[in-house]
Amino acid sequence: MAIEIERKFLVRNDHWRGTPGVRYTQGYLNRDVARTVRVRVAGGQGWLTIKGRSEGATRQEFEYPIPLADAQALLALCDGPLIDKTRHTLTHGGMVWEVDEFHGDNDGLVVAEIELSSPDQAFERPDWLGEDVTHDTRYFNSALATRPYRTWFVV
Repeated sequence: MAIEIERKFLVRNDHWRGTPGVRYTQGYLNRDVARTVRVRVAGGQGWLTIKGRSEGATRQEFEYPIPLADAQALLALCDGPLIDKTRHTLTHGGMVWEVDEFHGDNDGLVVAEIELSSPDQAFERPDWLGEDVTHDTRYFNSALATRPYRTWFVV
């Protein structure tokens, strides 16, 4: 069984910039609380990912490469708007960070993620790291597809 242990943070400044990014388009075939099924196109490759219910920073994750044409066809079947973002991968303190810069209806949102070996693994915090939003479901990509970041500030 594949287990993902991931922490997610807001990014508070641009000190992380300098690495080239890869454009991602992703959508959801299922966004149930108990499981999500995601289709993604990134860097000319298609992916199908199934994630289980989050328990803290941990959840089951199964990810498989699929043909690009299949991924593009599956994106058309997704329920709701697609997520558009650029992912930047960088290393800090010996750990790999993925910084997602969102576009479209989620423009203005920048989130950093780090995958860990255990939920309590220590890591060095970069100076650009902001608030820990690991447990805030609003920042899940599956949630951003239906309640985009830009709508959070509309009264």
